[in-house]
Amino acid sequence: MAIDYLVVGAGLYGSTIAHALTKAGKKVLVIEKENHVAGICHQEKEEGIFVHTHGAHIFHTSDEEVWNLVTSLTPFTPYINSPKACYHGKLYSMPFNMNTYHEIWPEVVTEEDAKKKLEEECAPYQNINQSNVEGWCLSHIGPTLYERLVKHYTEKQWEKPCKELDASIIKRLPLRFTYDSNYFNDAYQGLPIKGYDALAEALLEGSEVLFQEDFLKNQEKWRGIAGKIIYSGPLDALFSYRYGALGWRTLRFEKVVLDQEDYQGMAVVNYTDDTAKYTRIVEHKHFLKDHSSKTIITREYSSNWTKGKEALYPLKDEENSLLAERYKKEAEKEGIFLGGRLGIYRYLDMDDVIRLALDDAKLLLSQTK
Repeated sequence: MAIDYLVVGAGLYGSTIAHALTKAGKKVLVIEKENHVAGICHQEKEEGIFVHTHGAHIFHTSDEEVWNLVTSLTPFTPYINSPKACYHGKLYSMPFNMNTYHEIWPEVVTEEDAKKKLEEECAPYQNINQSNVEGWCLSHIGPTLYERLVKHYTEKQWEKPCKELDASIIKRLPLRFTYDSNYFNDAYQGLPIKGYDALAEALLEGSEVLFQEDFLKNQEKWRGIAGKIIYSGPLDALFSYRYGALGWRTLRFEKVVLDQEDYQGMAVVNYTDDTAKYTRIVEHKHFLKDHSSKTIITREYSSNWTKGKEALYPLKDEENSLLAERYKKEAEKEGIFLGGRLGIYRYLDMDDVIRLALDDAKLLLSQTK
C-alpha cells in the first residue's frame, strides 16, 4: 500500500500526528534517528528507577481532550510539581507564593502582609526600564526575590546578564498569594506510570515505525516516498543551514548513581545562587516513588547550542524569528509540513505539542477531501 504520510521524528508531536492520521485510515510511516520513541521525554529504567534522560517532564494541561487522550492510552498517577530553590544552602518554595514570602520575611504571614512588603520592595524601581528581566523583576517582585531566586539562575540558563534578556522569559513565572506551592495552575497534572515511552508507543500503534533512520542524512531516499512529509526535526538543519544556524539553547546532563536511598528528599531543586554552575538537580526516584536501595540524580548545565549538540530550546528574538520565517517559506515551497517544537521553532509544553499535532492532523486531512 502506498504511504500517505511520512512523519520524521517519533517524539510526542510525531507520535500524536501519526496516531490521528492512522486513526483516520491513512497509511503512515514514522522514521526516527534514535533507537527509541518519545524524543526528549524519553525515559530509561536503571536500578529500578525511571530516569528522565533530558530533564524532568511533568504533564499538565487544562485541555480536556488532550488529557482524555493521554490517560486513555496509558495509566497516569497524580503528581504535584512543587520544586524548591536553593540559595546559598537555604531552601525556598517555588513558584513565588505565601510560603516563599514567609521563608524570606518571617513577619509576612497574610496576603495583606505580602502585598505590602512587595509594594515596599518595588517602590524605588517603578520608573526603570521594564523591558528586560532585571527591570521587570525589580519593579514587580523587588530586589530580594530577584537576587535570591531569579538573577543567577536565569543568567546561568541563558549565559547573559539579566539586563540583556527580554522580560517575556520571566513573565510566565507565577506570583501567588496563597500557601500553595503547586507550580502549575492547570486542571490536570500527572505522570505516566509506565513512562512517556509507553505513551508514545501507544500513540504509534497502527503506524509503521523505523528506528535509526536519519532523514537529514538521507533525504534523497525519503523524499518522494509518501504523499506528504511531516517534519518535526530542527528547522535550520532541514536545509543544511543554508541561511545560517538558528539560535538554540541546549543542556548538558551529568547523571550520577549514588549508593544511598535518598539524596535531596524531593524530585527537583533549583540552584539560584552563583556558586553552583548547574541550574538544578533532579532526583528521579521521587517522581513515581520508585523503590530502590540506590538513587539517581542528574545535574543540569545550560549552554548555547553549537552544531553537533542537541537543539532543545529556541531563542526568542527578532533576528532568529526572521530567519525562522525564511526557512518556513522554503519548507512551504518544497511541500514539507513542519510541526513540533523544533520544526516550527517555538517553545511548547507537552500538552501544547499534542494539541498542535491533533489540530495539524485535522488540517492535513481536510486538504485531502
